[in-house]
Amino acid sequence: MSGGPVGLVFVSHSALIAEGLVDVARQMAPDAALAAAGGTDDGGIGTSFALVSAGITAVDAGAGVVVLCDLGSAILTAETALDFLDDAVRARVRIVDAPLVEGGVAAAVAAQTGRSLDEVVAAARSAAGRPDMDAPRTETGSATAGPTDMPHAAATVRLRNKDGLHARPAAEFVRSASRFAANVVVNGKDAKSLLGIMSLGLVKGAEVHLQADGVDAEDAVQALTSLIESGFGEA
Repeated sequence: MSGGPVGLVFVSHSALIAEGLVDVARQMAPDAALAAAGGTDDGGIGTSFALVSAGITAVDAGAGVVVLCDLGSAILTAETALDFLDDAVRARVRIVDAPLVEGGVAAAVAAQTGRSLDEVVAAARSAAGRPDMDAPRTETGSATAGPTDMPHAAATVRLRNKDGLHARPAAEFVRSASRFAANVVVNGKDAKSLLGIMSLGLVKGAEVHLQADGVDAEDAVQALTSLIESGFGEA
C-alpha cells in the first residue's frame, strides 16, 4: 500500500479527551485522518487494545500512522497493538513521545498539508521543544541557508486580525506556506510549523516579516502576503 495522507491516532485514558482532541484538531485540519482511541472497551477510564488497533486500521492510508498517547500505560497498550500488526503495516506506524494536545494539533496540521511521515512525527515532537532530528531539511530550513543563487523573496506585512494570529488563522497560514517548495521563514520561525508560528504571539498591528528561498519563493511570499492582508476572513 502507498500514497494517501499520514493518519493520526490519539490514545487517552479518557474517551472524552481523545474525542475532544479530534474535535479541536479538526478545526485546523479538517481533512486529516484522525481517530480517537480513548477509554476502555466498555467506556471506562483506561485504554483499549481493540480501540487502538481499530484506530490504526481506520486512518492507515499507506503513508504512515502517528500514534500519540497521554500516559505511560497508554504507550504500553499502543506498543502491544503494534506487535499484532502485519509487518508491513507496523513498519509505517510510529508511537511518538510528545505532548498529546499540542503535539496532536501540530501533527494534524502537518498531515493536513500532505507532509511525510517523518515530517508529521517532527511536527508532533516540536511540541516538546526537542530538535526535529528526523525531519528533512525543509522542516527547519532558514531563509539564508540555501545556495546563494537560490531565488529569494521578502516582504513585511502588518497583521490585521483583531484577535491576532490565534490557532485557526495560524493553521491556515501554515497550510498555505506548506503548498510551496521554498523554505519560508516568518519573524525567524519556520512558516510551516504551527507551534513555531503560534509561539510568536503575533497580535493585531504586529509586523510580519516574510522571507522565502527556493524556486517558488516569490509565489510563496505573494500568497502569504495576500492571506495576511485579507485578515484571514476575520479582520
